[in-house]
Amino acid sequence: MTLPTSPELESIKTLKQIAREEFILPGTAICGGCGGLEALRLAAKVLGPKTVFVNAAGCFTLLATFPYTPFKGSWLYTTMASAAAGAQGVRDALDVLIARGKLPAEDDVEVVVVAGDGSTYDMALSSTSGALFRGLDFWYFCYDNESYGNTGMQMSSATPYGARTATTPVGVKARAGTEHGKKDLFEIWRAHRPAYLATVSPRFPIDLTNKFLKAKTLCGPKLFIAHAPCPTGWLYDPEQTADYARLAVETGIFALKEAVDGAVTHTYVPRRHRPVEEYLQGQGRYRHLFEPTRNEGALRQIQDQVDRYWAEVHETTGAAR
Repeated sequence: MTLPTSPELESIKTLKQIAREEFILPGTAICGGCGGLEALRLAAKVLGPKTVFVNAAGCFTLLATFPYTPFKGSWLYTTMASAAAGAQGVRDALDVLIARGKLPAEDDVEVVVVAGDGSTYDMALSSTSGALFRGLDFWYFCYDNESYGNTGMQMSSATPYGARTATTPVGVKARAGTEHGKKDLFEIWRAHRPAYLATVSPRFPIDLTNKFLKAKTLCGPKLFIAHAPCPTGWLYDPEQTADYARLAVETGIFALKEAVDGAVTHTYVPRRHRPVEEYLQGQGRYRHLFEPTRNEGALRQIQDQVDRYWAEVHETTGAAR
């Protein structure tokens, strides 16, 4: 497929319309079955080769090991807290070179932050907030595996209620593991009024591709939260990544949505949500909710939280149940 380059980028309807050319090559040290890498691979097919990836420290540190890189574009490595600031520097340098005639406008590149949830939800939030406030023309791709995956699966503020992590083990006083709820980053980002904001899943490649195509027509901050099933940290067989990515959406735990100028649209609403237990069961991080005895209270709390979210969506948008 030839990548569209005009401002009128058209939506796709079938998998066959997704570009076959790869812009992230195989052979990295990333864990097998990483859902985040699959989502980034699909995104890169829209972004194309004229890209600078500003990579915050995290799991994707393993993507590029100097002097080797799987990216066809360029790559810049930063600390966990400074990727958005790094993107600002790259964008400013490109703009200055173009303005001075030292870089042809046609050689301009996309500036893309790649960061995990530990960086995005926690350490880099102020840096990103500053970039959004300044209206920086850049992309932000958060691969959300709901923990500090690269350092041993410690709790991040993206870790959902009920999950066991290295720093929220199950005990007599904490039978559900993590007792905090997941920070609502989508709403925090939306309050900044970015040009575009979306959630994406590697198991919904058409939805993901269309969102990146739509964002490519816009100038300003373009933000993506990618659901990133993690076999290493969530403790399941890597071949089940696709199953858990789909179940997260089908159970309603991970909502596919977008916001353009602050207006939210849910891009996929299942006719009937499947029980959250179908998503939780089989993941080692939730095993304590089922064994040796079922933790009915915690399971009910997770299901109720999902039900409340979708009841509000149906009430406020009139979306069909």
